[in-house]
Parts: sequence; C-alpha cells; structure tokens
Amino acid sequence: MDYHNIITIEPGKRSGKPCIRGMRITVYDILEYLAGGMTEAEILEDFSELNSEDIKACLAFAADREKKLFVASL
Repeated sequence: MDYHNIITIEPGKRSGKPCIRGMRITVYDILEYLAGGMTEAEILEDFSELNSEDIKACLAFAADREKKLFVASL
C-alpha cells in the first residue's frame, strides 16, 4: 500500500509526529489502539473522520519503518 498520500508529517502538528491526512490523529495513536485490543470497526466508530484505508496506511507506515530499522552492534 502506498501510504504517502495518507500519512503526513508537519513540524507544527503533534510535534512533527506522523499523522493521518493532516489531522491531529497520529500513526502512534492508531497503533496503540490496535495493540490495546480495539478492532478496526471500534476505531472507525470512535473516529468518524477516519476510514479503513487510514488504518491500513498506519500499518503500512509502521511496517516500512520497521523494515528500515537498523541496529548497530558494538
């Protein structure tokens, strides 16, 4: 999934954290809700401004960031 048109980063918004479509809802917020056991349907019910593609974009963004993670060993 190409999340680049959905996940935005603006220096003055939420301290520059990745957000969804310029809103104040961060990728971290969505990932935290999912990790806490909320379903996609529950998140969409609580945040009517979001859609299913937004949640998929958060997951794709997190997967991409994880893929790029590099741990240097000493």
